[in-house]
Amino acid sequence: MSASPLEHPDKSRDSRDSLILHATDNAVSWITLNRPEAMNAIAPDQRERLIHLLSEASADPTVRAVVITATGRGFCAGADLRGTGGGGGATRVAGDVARVIRLGAQRLVAAVLDCEKPVIAAVNGTAAGLGAHLALACDLVLAAEEARFIEVFVRRGLVPDGGGAYLLPRLVGPQRAKELMFFGDALSAADAYRLGLVNRVVPAQDLEKTAREWAERLAAGPTRAIALTKHLVNASLDTDRATAFAAEAAAQEINMTTADAQEGVKSFVERRNPRYRGR
Repeated sequence: MSASPLEHPDKSRDSRDSLILHATDNAVSWITLNRPEAMNAIAPDQRERLIHLLSEASADPTVRAVVITATGRGFCAGADLRGTGGGGGATRVAGDVARVIRLGAQRLVAAVLDCEKPVIAAVNGTAAGLGAHLALACDLVLAAEEARFIEVFVRRGLVPDGGGAYLLPRLVGPQRAKELMFFGDALSAADAYRLGLVNRVVPAQDLEKTAREWAERLAAGPTRAIALTKHLVNASLDTDRATAFAAEAAAQEINMTTADAQEGVKSFVERRNPRYRGR
């Protein structure tokens, strides 16, 4: 196995970006939240860095899968509310809060949903508030046995943000979503798996290994076909059957122009394993 991507952060970035480690290894973009002393709470600078890295992954043909994980005991405690301008006696104008949410937490979650590469969350510890929604927006979710998911907003008298009321009902149904959001109880990794929020629960020492295996398997696949499949599945939850069928036909038309689709058909005819190049 190659060395951990945490050992090879992107040297081209300045020290401010040490709070978000980044490395590309075997066509996998590893994005690691690195504020363990703050349970990896996301401040605006880190949020913008995450959005940028996801956008870069979409556009870079050498990147064919993404993993989001974290250092320390927590995956992400949510948004870092310190220094956001919400206090200090500042005058708040109607529309300010909505603008902050729209340009902040919602942009981050949308960046994951819209990323053209498959995104895996490797949840090493507590994922609370926006941190939970960051994980649940990913295409696949791996969780260490110690991981917990908390809809913490109600504990602070707040409405969920970061797309939580959009994501959760689609994953577990409206009744379960309301239970999680109304009470704000911590959900264990095992219970998250039982509800369908998590694809697999593994011992902590196996989390990175499993994430690497899954990501490299995705990275060896037909990248454009996976991107189109991701879009079809995500869009299907918000559309009618006729629109979904039309989108499927259009995706097939687009995909058949790719080298990987042609390789897939050719390898089938020749009775050999395909060799996909992500193009």
